[in-house]
Amino acid sequence: MNNVKVFVLIAGLTALLVAAGNAIGGPQGAMLGFLVAAVSNFAMYFSSASMVLRSYGAQVVSPEQAPELYKIVDRLRQRAELPMPAVAIAPHRQPNAFAAGRNPAHSVVCVTSGLLDMLAVNEVEGVLAHELAHVKNRDMLLQTFSATLAGAVSNLARFAYFTGSRIDDGRNPAGGPLMMMLGPAAAMLMQFAISRQREFEADRVGAEISGQPLSLASALGKLDQAAHRIPMSIPPAVAPLAQVNPLSAFGGMARLFSTHPPVEERIARLEAMAARG
Repeated sequence: MNNVKVFVLIAGLTALLVAAGNAIGGPQGAMLGFLVAAVSNFAMYFSSASMVLRSYGAQVVSPEQAPELYKIVDRLRQRAELPMPAVAIAPHRQPNAFAAGRNPAHSVVCVTSGLLDMLAVNEVEGVLAHELAHVKNRDMLLQTFSATLAGAVSNLARFAYFTGSRIDDGRNPAGGPLMMMLGPAAAMLMQFAISRQREFEADRVGAEISGQPLSLASALGKLDQAAHRIPMSIPPAVAPLAQVNPLSAFGGMARLFSTHPPVEERIARLEAMAARG
């Protein structure tokens, strides 16, 4: 199903770019839109993880730079029977984490510096186990591709607005309507691509990997509370990759991109899982 959704996303991006090109520049614009879509799809497949890392301002770190973090990831990925992912740290005060990449062999697990500062070791393990669950469940290609696609569509909306406002001394009406249509369209694509069920499943599998469902439950509570208090400045399109909504402190357009289920429900499910033993 994930592969089908990726194909639909590719087709949707191509159609949007061709339609936008045609609205702005006629048949020649449509051809340019198609060429841009082809290049974008190729680039996103092979470079989407690095694009997401840049969006978060994250840097891949070595075992020497973050030995304790590496030890935790290595221990958990062995329990999950996964290859060792790249490990990255994003310089944000808000505690959060995400996984990206096109497959387990080309994956990266990223945490914020705030997460390392605010959470206990067992809670860090719970968070990382959740992200490795996304890797194990092969969610990353879909969620990483959809995030970069939504970002590309949002950028297209801004470009269309800028172009439309400049053509014929501002009398070209294409830019404004495209700006209004493409932003929500990007959010709709994201909603289609990333089901809220993937977070519940990653919580379940992550709790099995770590063996500590209550540690993940405790971490989720802290992450959610901090996300409402500590803003994180990132593009809305990449927010759904994070473990809890990093834009909780904001409203407006950011809410369109929200694909996170209620943290209270996630915690309740983990507590029930722990009670069952």
